[in-house]
Amino acid sequence: MPERVVTLAAEVGRITAARVAQIREITRHTRILSLNAQMEAARAGEAGKGFAIVAGEVRAISKEINTLSESLTHELSARTRELEELGRSLVARVRGARLADLALGAADVLDRTLYERSCDVRWWATEPALVEACARPSPEASAQAGRRLSVILDSYTVYLELCLADADGRVLAQGRPGRFPGLVGADVSGEAWFRQGLGTADGSRYFGAPIRHDPDLRAPAATFSTAVRAGGDAGGRPIGVLGVHFDWAAQARLLLEGVRLAPEEVPFTTCRLVDAQGQVLACSRADVDLKGAAPPARADLPPAGAPPGWRADPAGGVVAWAASPGFMEYPGAGLWSLIEQRPPPAAAASAAAAR
Repeated sequence: MPERVVTLAAEVGRITAARVAQIREITRHTRILSLNAQMEAARAGEAGKGFAIVAGEVRAISKEINTLSESLTHELSARTRELEELGRSLVARVRGARLADLALGAADVLDRTLYERSCDVRWWATEPALVEACARPSPEASAQAGRRLSVILDSYTVYLELCLADADGRVLAQGRPGRFPGLVGADVSGEAWFRQGLGTADGSRYFGAPIRHDPDLRAPAATFSTAVRAGGDAGGRPIGVLGVHFDWAAQARLLLEGVRLAPEEVPFTTCRLVDAQGQVLACSRADVDLKGAAPPARADLPPAGAPPGWRADPAGGVVAWAASPGFMEYPGAGLWSLIEQRPPPAAAASAAAAR
């Protein structure tokens, strides 16, 4: 509907310009005829006086018509521009509200996905083979724990790796030794996920580490951890830590690719996930390299705690945002979902011309 308003305004403008041009052309011919009539009346002398009066009236009427046509052009042009601006404003509002809803949807899906990871780690920490490997460490127990972790990874493809460490921070088992060799036996006692996981109050608690590039896994990861407890009981003493490393790059890309855009919007739309400092953590554009320090985008973010929203720019583009809302007891990843939509080159040129 808003797009139809803009189209209608343009059609009205074209029709008005054509009709006013026709009126002016008729007026021009009338003035010429009036001038010729006055010249003929002058030649006729006394006999042409009455004709001269009529010619003068015709000329006066043509002037009035010309004045009215100029006034009509001015007034209709102003109204047409106002109608076009209203149409563009409505288009921007509808598009902005829709993109803000899409941004909120992406942020909500992200938090629901990460909430499931917090459930996974708390559940798997009670797996008997993992509890046994931490309670009575042996090569056989560690091997069995590794096999169980591998079976889990075969079904849960959203993870890079699962690691089991004892209470001192020594890795006892992993799920993918072929892909990430050398983790078993490594010391992870200095890692935040280990320290925070070991310090959880009971089996219902967990720790979600900030998304970062993991040097051991050679990829960005969102790591969740919790303590493995004696007897697998929620109130048992901590005897180890399970860390699950979510495959951030692949899963975040799939999430952004799943934003429901119309096919014609895709080439001119960029979806991003950024942290509270504006660091870009995921982007829908394949040509954006996120390795290392991505350019900060804090200026694109609203104040902390702002509701989903959007803003338009003079070129006809729209930027929409939504903060991750959290899900159940998961407080949220603390990220922002941003959707930036630029108009096609032809539309941008048209908007610039209209201004």
